[in-house]
Amino acid sequence: MDIVFQWLLLTAAVAAGWFMGRFGRTPRRAGRSLSDEATVRDRLQFLFTNYSDQAVENFVQSLAVNPETVGLHLSIGAHFRNKGETDRAIVIHQNLLARPELPTRYSPQVTFELSLDYLAAGLLDRAEALFHQLMGDREYGPKAASQLIELYQQEREWSKAGQVARTLRADRLDPELDRVLAYLTCELAEQAMTRDDCWGAGKLVKEALEHDRTCVRATFIQVRIQQRQGNYKDAANQCLKVFDQNPEFGPEAVDRLMKLEREHGDVKRLVRKFRRLYETWPSTSLLLALVESVERGSGRLAAIELLRCELELRPSVRGLLRLVELAGHEKGMTTDEGRLVSRIGHLLLANRPIYRCVSCGFSGQQLHWLCPSCKTWESVRPIQGVEAE
Repeated sequence: MDIVFQWLLLTAAVAAGWFMGRFGRTPRRAGRSLSDEATVRDRLQFLFTNYSDQAVENFVQSLAVNPETVGLHLSIGAHFRNKGETDRAIVIHQNLLARPELPTRYSPQVTFELSLDYLAAGLLDRAEALFHQLMGDREYGPKAASQLIELYQQEREWSKAGQVARTLRADRLDPELDRVLAYLTCELAEQAMTRDDCWGAGKLVKEALEHDRTCVRATFIQVRIQQRQGNYKDAANQCLKVFDQNPEFGPEAVDRLMKLEREHGDVKRLVRKFRRLYETWPSTSLLLALVESVERGSGRLAAIELLRCELELRPSVRGLLRLVELAGHEKGMTTDEGRLVSRIGHLLLANRPIYRCVSCGFSGQQLHWLCPSCKTWESVRPIQGVEAE
C-alpha cells in the first residue's frame, strides 16, 4: 500500500508541475516544454528528495514515451546515475531506447546518456562502442568524441585518442584541441624514448610542436634527445626556449639547465642570461641559479650580497635557507641559531605541495602533464609564493 500511495502522490506531483508549466500565469512559462532539461530538474528535485527510488522507478515504467516526457525519463535516469545506481540508470535508458514510440530525433540523446551510464559503471567496451556510434551525429558527435578521448587517455591508448582528436579537429578550429593533440603526440614520443628510438621521438616532437608551438613538454623531450646524443650545448639552448613558450614552467627549465651545466658545462657563464631572465620572469629557482652562477664567477660574498638584496624585495623560504647556508660557510662555522633556522625551514618545505592545477586546484609534489583531477593538459604548474616560486 505504501508504494501505491507514493506512486499516486508522485503522479499527482508531476501532473501538477506539468500543468503549472504549461498553463502558468506568465506567457514565458506557458511556452516552455516539459522536455526542457533545466525545468524538469527543478520540478523533480522535490520529488527525488521526498519519495523513495522504488516509487520513482515504478512511475517511470508506467510513464508514456512522447516528446513531452522524454526529458522526464532522461532526468530520472541521470538522477540514478549521479547517485551511483548505474544499474537502474542503464535499465531506464535501455528501456527508453527499446520503446518503439520514442521519437527518432531523441535516439542520439538517449544513446549518449546510456553511454555515460556504461562509463560510470566501468563497462568501458560498451561505452566505447556507443561513443563511436554517435561520432557521425551533428549534435552529439563532438560530445561523444570528447568522452572517447578522455576514455582512451584513461586507458593510456594515446594513438587511439589522437585519431579521435584529429577527427574532431577536422570539423572545427579549436586551440584546445591543438594542445590535446600536441600532448598526445608527446606521449607517443615518450614511448619512443623508452625504446631508445631518438629518431622516432624527435619526429614525434616536431609533430607535437606543429600542433602547438607553445608545448613545453615537447621542448623538454627535445632536451633529453639532445642529451642522449651528446649535444649538451643544444640541450641547454632548448631549456631556455621554455621561457618564450610558457614562463610559468621556467623553474622546471632552470633545474634542468643547471644540472646540464654542472655536469657538462660551466655554470658561471650563465650569469648574464640569468640576470636578463630574472628581470623579466622572477622566481625563486631562477634566483638561486643566478646566485650559484655569481658565486662561481665572483665569489661567495658577491652571491650573499645579491641574495640578501633580492630577498628584501621578493622574500622566499628557499632563498632564506640558501642565505643562511652561504653566510655560515663564509664565516667558517654554523651557529646553533643557523642550524635551527635551517631545520625549521626544511620542515616547512618538506610536505608542502609544489605544483597546483590552475583549472581545478589539484595540488601535489609531482608534476603531472595531465591533471589527475580535471583531466586537463598542462594545467598543473609550479606554485608561486613565499614558500614556493
